[in-house]
Order: sequence, then structure tokens, then C-alpha cells
Amino acid sequence: MTDPADPTDAPREDGDRRYRAPALEKGLDILELLADAPDPLTFTAIVGRLGRSHGELFRMVQVLQFRGYLQQDPATDGYYLTDRLFALGMRQPRTQNLLEAALPVMRRLSLDIGQSCHLALHSRGEMVVVARMESSEQVGFSVRVGYRRPLQQAASGAVLYAFQPDDVRRQWEALFDPPLSDDELAAFRAHGDAVRARNVEMTPSQFVAGVTDISAPVMRGDAAAAALTVPYLKKIEAGLSPRHTAVLVREAADAIAAQLTEADSRV
Repeated sequence: MTDPADPTDAPREDGDRRYRAPALEKGLDILELLADAPDPLTFTAIVGRLGRSHGELFRMVQVLQFRGYLQQDPATDGYYLTDRLFALGMRQPRTQNLLEAALPVMRRLSLDIGQSCHLALHSRGEMVVVARMESSEQVGFSVRVGYRRPLQQAASGAVLYAFQPDDVRRQWEALFDPPLSDDELAAFRAHGDAVRARNVEMTPSQFVAGVTDISAPVMRGDAAAAALTVPYLKKIEAGLSPRHTAVLVREAADAIAAQLTEADSRV
């Protein structure tokens, strides 16, 4: 029940939500700020960027550090996120089942094609890599676990977005930071529809020359639970073509999805 004497529980006048918890929100602001920071931030920098006082945030930072969510760089005294939040998410049964199903399939795929592969999920309007399998070849290209990009800037992101119901798409669009212009959003929606129609994404990497990103959805019910992606590295020696690789990526994603369906039916 709401205590009318407690201003922290009072409804917001703007109607966006009914309750507020200022202390919790300060802690979340710190976590979100550091999640987007490319380098560790000092306490003074955190205070400045959040527009808060030292007194408001000092205990928050200390508690987050004590609980293992933040760590301090001894060289700069800057704070950065540990992998504790990521580890908590990985403990969810649905995510555990996904990884258990995916990793053996990813290992076989990597061996069959001589390329690395990775698995990505949606997170706050971005794709985030949660698992990877290195190429068995001496030369390969891989993406580290925890790598993030906006959905519209990655093949995995386009696939995750493409295979969602319209209401989920709109929810994800509201998370884009910065927001897309009307023309950019229309183009991304059309691209998602095209990816859905062909059931696979195959596009030159926006960040690495000589790499073609090949991605397919891992379906769970009527929506993509994950995207399985191969950063296909063009090699001098003959190997599987990108199109042949795309077929195998699609088959591997379907194999993971079939295991998820079987696991979900047992619950």
C-alpha cells in the first residue's frame, strides 16, 4: 500500500508511471551510464554526467562496488561495470536452455564451415553477444562476448527485429538511442520485412572490410529468441561460398530452435 506521508511513493504528475523509488533510480542511472561508457569514469565524472551531488551518489557507488557490480581501475580511479549483471542474466532458465542447446550446434557449425560464429540477444534496443565459437582454422574473425551494437547497425540486430510481432517491434524502436528519423525508421522497418521474407540476412560488415555477416533467427514460438551469426571472413584459399554458408547457418539456427521447442514442451 502507498504511504501518503512518503513522497517517494507519490504518483508522478506526468502519468508515465504510478510509483517512484529515487534511491533505486540513482543506482540504475549509474549502471546505465557506465554500461554506455567506453572507458572507466571517475566518481567526479559520474556525478557530473548525471547532474547529481557527491552526497547523493557516494553511497550508491560504494554499495554497487561492494556488491560486485562495479570495479575501480587502480590506474585511473575510474569505475567500470563487472560482468555480474551479465552473469545474473545467464542464470535465467530460459537463457540457460538456449545456451545449452546452442553451443554444441555452434561448435559443429564452426567446424563445418571453418569460420567462427556467435549468438546474440536483444537488450535495450541493441544486440548483445552472449556466446561465441572460435574458428578451428588458424585464421579467423570473432566477436567477443558482451559486444553490443544498436539493432539497426548489425546483421544480428536486423534479424532479431525482423522476427518479432509488430507490438514488440514498436517497443524496441522506442529504445533506440538516439532515436531514428522518420525516414531512417521507415527504411529499417522495410529492411526488417525483407530479412523476414528471405529468412536470413547476408550483408557486408559495417565495421570490418572483407567480412560478410550472415545471420539467421533462432525461433522460439513465433518470435526470434536469438540470432545466430557468422562473420564470414573471405580467404584466399577456396572454401564454402557465402551462399552455401548461409544455408548451413539457417539449418543450424533451426536445429537450435527445435531443441528449444522440445525443452519448452517438457516444462
